[in-house]
Amino acid sequence: MKVIFTPVLLLLSACVVTDDNNNQGNLPALEGPYLGQEPPSLIPQIFAPGYVATRHRDYSGSFTPDMTEFYFSRRNVDTGKWWLVRFKLENNLWQESVVSPRVGRPTLAPDGNTMHLGSQYMTRTSSGWSTVKSLGKLFDRDDWGIMRLSSSIQGTYIFDDYKNHDVLRISEMKNGQRQSPKLLPSHINSGKWTAHPFIAADGSYLIWDSEKADGFGDKDLYISFRHSDGSWGNAVNLGKTINTKSMEASAYVSPDGKYLFFNRSPLVDTEGEDPEGDIYWVNAQIIDQLKEKSLTPE
Repeated sequence: MKVIFTPVLLLLSACVVTDDNNNQGNLPALEGPYLGQEPPSLIPQIFAPGYVATRHRDYSGSFTPDMTEFYFSRRNVDTGKWWLVRFKLENNLWQESVVSPRVGRPTLAPDGNTMHLGSQYMTRTSSGWSTVKSLGKLFDRDDWGIMRLSSSIQGTYIFDDYKNHDVLRISEMKNGQRQSPKLLPSHINSGKWTAHPFIAADGSYLIWDSEKADGFGDKDLYISFRHSDGSWGNAVNLGKTINTKSMEASAYVSPDGKYLFFNRSPLVDTEGEDPEGDIYWVNAQIIDQLKEKSLTPE
């Protein structure tokens, strides 16, 4: 990790009240790719300890396509408040700022110009991000509970729904028209929990978290590759190197395709919130290793 010994700056949006979000003090500033972190092997490592990974609940990270911005959610363990946090590479140093209070589970579209927030979204403007907008009547429904929505270059949306047995739905673009969402197949929508999907930028695979009989404890990460005919391959557990007795969730692959990011939370409190939890990363070669198994017909 490349470091320069100057204080890391915490820049708060004018409308956001300071809330002890990082406690970094005089940690060395960061420079270089991936927030200056040493790339991991096939063994998952905590991402950016002391910077992204703090004593707070850090969750669901993603880079912009040019790899100069990293967004994630942080829940202050003292106040219970959630924030959308950004690290941005400026003058060769990574600077931290709080963008806004969190809305939904933020995910970046492949072009980096849309921030999905469940059934809502923001678009990039010359001065930052727009106000929150609705995706429209196909998604903004009282009877659906969308936590996380992920999109591909082709405009495909895949999202979860906690109000209807924790299922995943897909909505595609055909002839320039947004299609009504439909359920993904039963071999994906199975188990006690199915949530937090990530679709590859090219639409070739889907990763999500679920609690199934073949799991390693709590919620595990699963992957399915898409066939040339548009159908989805087997739901394959990412294995014991990734999944543990703890909860693994909210997968994401960096725009360069090199690293898989996910959350691991060892404890769950009685109110359903995760008081501990960090973002991990691992070499994305694990995806290539699982592809052949996933494409084998059931």
